[in-house]
Amino acid sequence: MDVSATRALDENAGAQAAIKATARQLLVKLGAGGLTLEAVAREGGLAAADVEAVFPHRDDLLTALLIDAYNDSGAAMEQADQAARDAHAPAGARLLAVTRALRTWSFANPGEFTLIYGSPVPGYHAPQDTVPPASRTPAVLAGIVRSALEAGELTPPRRAVPGPPLLLPAALELFGGAPEAPFSDVIERGIVLWSNLIGLLVFQVFSRTHDSVRDESAFFDYAIAVAAEGIGLEVPLNETTD
Repeated sequence: MDVSATRALDENAGAQAAIKATARQLLVKLGAGGLTLEAVAREGGLAAADVEAVFPHRDDLLTALLIDAYNDSGAAMEQADQAARDAHAPAGARLLAVTRALRTWSFANPGEFTLIYGSPVPGYHAPQDTVPPASRTPAVLAGIVRSALEAGELTPPRRAVPGPPLLLPAALELFGGAPEAPFSDVIERGIVLWSNLIGLLVFQVFSRTHDSVRDESAFFDYAIAVAAEGIGLEVPLNETTD
């Protein structure tokens, strides 16, 4: 590759980064539904044609922001899990560490959190490119549950999910296959845990619990421990909260 081509790639990458940084600021001010290429150009002091040269359509920009948000939040969880594993923490402590990491990321990046977990953006349909990044969060949770199952750290449920399995093949693949009884429904229970985690974060990021509890951080830990009971996993609550 010649020098001019390398310089062009570097300039394009720099332009992408600058445009996305401006768009993230606007996500907080306008919300994803109000994000337009024209608004990004005005906010960043750019010509609209320069923004369109990098992101021809608003949906291209939204997709890039989604992928970054999913990757950044997933990486935060993966790093927290690796640190817990390096410390030889049991599965319950690993779960607490990764959910705390996602909470920290969510509060630090409310615009991106709202983009990926808030209301759908009218007229926007996320492409297949967003699926692998979006899978990083449930993959971390699934890995912890799988480790707990293999280590004998799960308590068998008092009742199984009634009827035939409710899972799609992708969920089974993410978990690494269907577990045997008495834990045959642990994937469904893990999805409930994942749903509880995101719902809890929505409540806290959007200030739905600040007038109900004295210590939202401690309440978060408690709620994760309660949700984890649904899969038979004990979460220690004697760790220092963030």
